[in-house]
Amino acid sequence: MRWALVKVCLAVTAMVVVAFAVPLGLVIKEMARDRAFSDAERQAAAIGPTLSITTDRTELEKAVLTTEPGAAGRMAVHVPASGEAGSVAVEIGRRRATRKDLETVRESGRASITEVPGGSALLQPTALGSEGAAVVEVFVPEDEVSNGVATAWLMLAGVGVALIIGSVAVADRLGVRMVEPARRLAGAAHDLGEGRLGTRVPEEGPTELRSAATAFNSMADQVVQLLANERELAADLSHRLRTPLTVLRLNAASLGEGPAAEQTRAAVQQLEREVDTIIRTAREQRPQPQGQNGGPGAGCDASEVIRERMDFWSALAEDEGREVRLAGVDRTVRIPVARPELAAALDALLGNVFRHTAEGTAFAVDVHHSGDAVIVLVSDAGGGIADPKAALARGSSGRGGAKGAVGSTGLGLDIVRRVAESTGGDVRIGRSVLGGTEVRIWIGLHGQQPQGRGHRVGRQRRGVIGRSTKRRFRSGAGPNL
Repeated sequence: MRWALVKVCLAVTAMVVVAFAVPLGLVIKEMARDRAFSDAERQAAAIGPTLSITTDRTELEKAVLTTEPGAAGRMAVHVPASGEAGSVAVEIGRRRATRKDLETVRESGRASITEVPGGSALLQPTALGSEGAAVVEVFVPEDEVSNGVATAWLMLAGVGVALIIGSVAVADRLGVRMVEPARRLAGAAHDLGEGRLGTRVPEEGPTELRSAATAFNSMADQVVQLLANERELAADLSHRLRTPLTVLRLNAASLGEGPAAEQTRAAVQQLEREVDTIIRTAREQRPQPQGQNGGPGAGCDASEVIRERMDFWSALAEDEGREVRLAGVDRTVRIPVARPELAAALDALLGNVFRHTAEGTAFAVDVHHSGDAVIVLVSDAGGGIADPKAALARGSSGRGGAKGAVGSTGLGLDIVRRVAESTGGDVRIGRSVLGGTEVRIWIGLHGQQPQGRGHRVGRQRRGVIGRSTKRRFRSGAGPNL
């Protein structure tokens, strides 16, 4: 399409240049010829006054030499013989025209131009009274007739070439402006078909292509939203089942021994496996994170998402008598993580707290902004994790505690780790000041790992943040969810 537009523009411009340049060149040539012969007529007319006074050779020769063509040997005067006895014709200068042409001009009384070797000759008749008419001949060389024509033609050719080059350049730019947005739109459609849901198209180019890009981005956002809604539905269903499952598991544990008790416990375990399947399916079908290059709509406000998810979990926390503290979410904190991905990571961590700590165990969520990263701390007062490295390595909870690891899918910490690593961050597990587990999510804001994040530094940061969290717990700061 781009080269087709260039070819069309080249052809049209060339036709326009030819249509104007060729006639203009011919006009310039004709103007140069008219100028040369007009000058010759003016020089020939300068001899007229002398001829009207005398036909003496000496006087005529002096008059001829005073003119420019006469001094250059390009003027001749032909005076016929008078009717008196003994008079002879006077010929001054070099004759180039034929005698027949001279007689024709003398008889007609009108000026004439005739072709002669090396150029043209202007024949100008001048009346001599009763003695007839003299003819003044002015030779005009060919190079004088075409003087300046070659230069004018070269200028016209240069202007024509410049117009063609300029039109081709403009057509190429227009072609790029039209083709590149179309190419980006086609590539984005291909990427979206391949499953890269973060693909968006810059709304640039002509009006039609901008409209197409806007419609494509709207469609992609709709697809992502539909997938997120489906995933949220699966997550909501699984969360709604967790609370009655917890009650069933505790009741089943108190049934003692016997076939009915064993069947009840087996049914509860089967139900928990079904819930775990829902979680795995939701994870496998989740939309891809929209990173820094994810286009419009990439990223989210971490504070808003955390407040929303804490509202969701607060009902279960109230049922189990858990004290909850939330801090650091009073201002907007933009992170390069899609909203559904951050929500899933928080749900995984908070779900682990409810599943692997005893009822009544307090927990806290703390958000810190360190300039190049956002740190999210999820702390609890439970029994902690015996081997944090092993828990991260195998992507499972690794928790002990009153409730053990019953119902664990082995995916919670893996979901959190993937979210953090997609931004250049990481996940650390340690001992919280509340006495239990502290999971620290380090989310990079620029897709690069912040400087000075060694293991020792991580422990020091956790200590400072942990003391801040502990102070908030003891002082009752933050909303009581």
